[in-house]
Amino acid sequence: MPYKQKNILKNSKILSFLLLSSFLIPIPLLNKNEAKAGIEFQWDNNPYFRRLKWYQTNKEKRARNTIYFFLRPFDRKADLLKINIAIPKNFKSTLKEEKISLCQAKIGGFDTLTKCIQNIPADVEINEDNTSLDIFPYRPIPSNKKSYAVVFKVFNPTKSGLYQFHSYGQPSGDVPVSSYLGSWTIVID
Repeated sequence: MPYKQKNILKNSKILSFLLLSSFLIPIPLLNKNEAKAGIEFQWDNNPYFRRLKWYQTNKEKRARNTIYFFLRPFDRKADLLKINIAIPKNFKSTLKEEKISLCQAKIGGFDTLTKCIQNIPADVEINEDNTSLDIFPYRPIPSNKKSYAVVFKVFNPTKSGLYQFHSYGQPSGDVPVSSYLGSWTIVID
C-alpha cells in the first residue's frame, strides 16, 4: 500500500509541474505579438466618404516604405485622364517625382503578394508645398476589370499617426470635371 501512495504522489507532482509550466511559458510570448486589426474609425460618418484599398510594406516611423494606393474596377466609373491626390499637410516625407509611379497592379491576399504587373507611362507633378499630386497617364486609364495603383516609394514620416489621402479623377468625356474617387487612410506607428 505505501508503494502505491508514493507512485501516485510522484505522478501528481509531475502532472502539476506540466500543468503549471504550460500556463507560464506562453505568457511572455503573448506580449510580443501586435494586434494587426484592419479597422478604421471615422468620427463623422459621412455618406459621401468612400474608403479605398491600400497596402504598405512597412508601417514604422522613418522606415523605407512602399505604399500602394489602389484604384479597383468599381472605384472607377469612366476612363480617367488625370488623377489628383491630396496629400495631408502633416505627412512630412520627401516626395520625389521619380519615386512615384502608376501601374497595373495585382492585389495580394492570403497566399499571394501585392505587386505591379505592368508600369503605365505617366507624367507626375507635385506642387511646391507637397500637398497635391497630379498624375497624367499618356493613355486614359480604362474602366475595365483590372486594378491600378499609384505607388509611392518613400521614407515614412517621423511622427506616427493616421494620414488620409483623398483622390480625385478627371474622366474622359464632354465635360472633363474632376470628381471624388475616394480616400485612403494609412497608419504609421
